[in-house]
Amino acid sequence: MTEPPLIPLRKSGWPTRRAPRWTLVAAPILLIAAVLVGLSHHPTKGQRAFDLSGLISSLNTDVESCAGGVGDSLGALKYIDNGSSHDVSTAINIAQTGAANCSPANNQQMDDLTNVQVPESLASYHLQAGVNDLVNWGAHYAAAVQSDVATVLMDRGKPAEASAVAALNAAIRTLKAKRAAVFAAFAPAIKALSPSTKLTTLWVTARPPSTY
Repeated sequence: MTEPPLIPLRKSGWPTRRAPRWTLVAAPILLIAAVLVGLSHHPTKGQRAFDLSGLISSLNTDVESCAGGVGDSLGALKYIDNGSSHDVSTAINIAQTGAANCSPANNQQMDDLTNVQVPESLASYHLQAGVNDLVNWGAHYAAAVQSDVATVLMDRGKPAEASAVAALNAAIRTLKAKRAAVFAAFAPAIKALSPSTKLTTLWVTARPPSTY
């Protein structure tokens, strides 16, 4: 008797299904259509102005408490220096609290600021770098100024006072330069789309602190 013929086994337990031929034709067409739709949608100037206004409103809200603290801290120092107040401990507390309040870890608004994303309609203005500069303005440089205010107050009448004052003045100059960089980053978009939109002043002059 002869042996039965061998039947080759399949490599897998299930037959391989081939994609319908029509999908091979439809896929490139759908891809081209999606690209054309994307290219055809250009936001109007009004839409971009609306997006810019909303973006800057969010930025102003998020940085407000940190920026306000700079004015409060310098105001407290001014009150001590000109003799309007002698409550040094309260002035130190104002400065230290303000410095801590500029940290995203301590302030929900500053934490929100680190997560701000610029709308796609404004991509051509490259504003994300300006948002990052604003975060650094607060978390690093504004916090440093307020910490230096506290140091100056703690070193009053001590040999270290002169160097503390010099460090504070240097920190203020740096803060002003960083503020100018933030304004410069947003200026082209504001000028082109919404001249009436204002980025927060980011502290201009020392002011009497509301809690002092």
